[in-house]
Amino acid sequence: ISVKEDDDDVSTKAADDTKKQNVLRPLSPHLPIYKPQLSSTTSILNRISGIYLTAYALSFYLVPVKMGSIYFSYEGFYQFLFYSSKLTLLSTEIAALAFAYHAYAGVRHLLMDVSGTVFPRK
Repeated sequence: ISVKEDDDDVSTKAADDTKKQNVLRPLSPHLPIYKPQLSSTTSILNRISGIYLTAYALSFYLVPVKMGSIYFSYEGFYQFLFYSSKLTLLSTEIAALAFAYHAYAGVRHLLMDVSGTVFPRK
C-alpha cells in the first residue's frame, strides 16, 4: 500500500510541476515582438474587406427587400436617403475597392494553394 502512495506522490508532484510550467509560460506569439508578414497582413485585410462587403450588401440590399413597401412609404426614410446620398456614393466607391482587393486576394490565395511556383514562398 505504501508503494502506491509513493507513486501517487510522484505523479502529483509531476502534475504540479507541469501546472506551474504552464502558468509561467508566456503567450505565443508575443504581439509586441511579432513582426507582421506579407501573408498575414493580406489575410487580415482580406477578412476586413469581406466583412465590409457583407455589411454593405446587408445594409443597401437586404434591408429594403425585407422591409418591402414599408421602407419606401415613410417620409423619414426618404429624408434619410436624401441626406445620405453623398455617403452612399462614398460607400459604393469603398465597396468597389474592397471588392477588387477581395477578388485579387482570393485569386492569389487559390494560386498559392495550387502551385508554389507562381508565388514562390520565401
